[in-house]
Amino acid sequence: MLNFKKQNIMKKTFRTIAIIAIFVISPVFSIHGFSQADPPLPGGSPVGGPGGPVGGSAPVDGGLSILLVLSAAYGFKKTYYVKKGK
Repeated sequence: MLNFKKQNIMKKTFRTIAIIAIFVISPVFSIHGFSQADPPLPGGSPVGGPGGPVGGSAPVDGGLSILLVLSAAYGFKKTYYVKKGK
């Protein structure tokens, strides 16, 4: 019975600490959002260079294909171990 009361007190303490931490840390992130630079004036290029595409010239295919290969390898590993019985 004593162990149950101790666990209940620990849960309440952890919950209150977590709530206090959320209220203390969340203004830090909102202040960071307010400190962003002003948007450029209308008529300018959204990237910064003249005639550049929106979003820059970042390749999407390289990261996407790596993600797909790694997820397929992970799925194969999981099914292999399930069938093997480990």
